[in-house]
Amino acid sequence: MGSIKISNLHKVYNESKVPVKAVNGIDLEIKQGEFTAIVGPSGSGKTTLLNMVGGLDSPTMGDIEIDNVHIGSLNSKELITYRLNNIGFVFQSYNLIPVLTALENVAFIMELQGIPKDERNKTAKELLEKVGIADKINDRPGELSGGQQQRVAVARALASKPKFILADEPTANLDSKSTSDLLDLMQQMNDEYDTTFIFSTHDQRVMEKARRIITIDDGLVSSDILKN
Repeated sequence: MGSIKISNLHKVYNESKVPVKAVNGIDLEIKQGEFTAIVGPSGSGKTTLLNMVGGLDSPTMGDIEIDNVHIGSLNSKELITYRLNNIGFVFQSYNLIPVLTALENVAFIMELQGIPKDERNKTAKELLEKVGIADKINDRPGELSGGQQQRVAVARALASKPKFILADEPTANLDSKSTSDLLDLMQQMNDEYDTTFIFSTHDQRVMEKARRIITIDDGLVSSDILKN
């Protein structure tokens, strides 16, 4: 079973001038199928940690092993391929492609994987139906509400059938109903596909749904609570 193992992880920005220690020696293991929230004050290192786990940023020191792959040992091309096939991302700002429809945004990652057009369109339609916006498949991001765009982003993250989904403040721009619906959907996907979800969040509603809460403070884990 896949897992994420983080060992003595450090990230220092601006090393040559005034060093800023964003992550300061974190050790963690997150098992496949977990529904985990990483919490802490602004500037505590949550997003930096998530970006390093996702291979979007590289550590100054330490090791990240995902499903028995040490991602620090991968070159740029290998890392892109690994992310494409194993990790889905949900960003606070959605990061949808403005000129593409909802269907095309979800299908795009499958196109990168080389999946035939008919198959990827069929899968994209099924995912958009699962996230409750089947009637918006031909709409572009600018024609969708924030909650609808985030649903497209979740569908896109699931399209590659990743083992892990990293969600950075995914509910920050959503109202209460959209947040509740989105979290229910993610929980359903977690239960159905055993997909690991890791959230970086300030949102109490996310914390209530999470089964594990890891608190980061000053770049270190200050508490790690597993709910019953």
